[in-house]
Amino acid sequence: MLLHIPSVLAPGPLDTVRKLLASASFVDGKLSAGAAAQRVKHNQELDKRAQQMDMLNNIVMSSLVQHAVYRSGALPLHVAAPYYARYTPGMSYGDHLDDPMMGADGVLYRSDIAITIFLNEPENYGGGELTIRTAFGSNEVKLPAGDAVMYPASSLHHVNEVTRGERLVAVTWVQSLVRDPARRELLYELNQAREKMLQTSPDAEETAKVNTAYMNLIRMWGDI
Repeated sequence: MLLHIPSVLAPGPLDTVRKLLASASFVDGKLSAGAAAQRVKHNQELDKRAQQMDMLNNIVMSSLVQHAVYRSGALPLHVAAPYYARYTPGMSYGDHLDDPMMGADGVLYRSDIAITIFLNEPENYGGGELTIRTAFGSNEVKLPAGDAVMYPASSLHHVNEVTRGERLVAVTWVQSLVRDPARRELLYELNQAREKMLQTSPDAEETAKVNTAYMNLIRMWGDI
């Protein structure tokens, strides 16, 4: 499921994030890549030792984890601290798959879902589309600042070369309660119907049945 998450960051926090990144130190993105990805990764990432990191993570992640679309679509069990990536003219990230297992210091998690949060406006840079391959073809994604896209981390994807300006994004990964992406998509769609029914006809017998089915499917498919 490729899911657009609107307005993860409001204008105020988004402006703060951009100011923090403007004063921060970036390093070669290849330093965080595996052997295969190093061959095609041409970007910069915020230095993990940067003093701005904790403040950035507090702003970005507190907004993301409270977002209703994220919570319903991801059914998160574990979410990683994000990387902050910068692309300037000539930079790109070729076709790659994200590592299936991530983490550090003995704490590992499975990367079921990838999330890219766009930090500057699409008209501020040329190119830089996130292109995600699916069974139904390729999808090019270039969203307004503050919006995010969520997609299965098992999808082959790339970032087109930036031709002008600067592309800024935050990227993170989620281990979901529900490992299978097709089941997550069914649960997301069922929950949309369930929430509408709870608002419009909370006392109806059909609403209770849909609510019970949703809860028990999570219990049946949950992986913890």
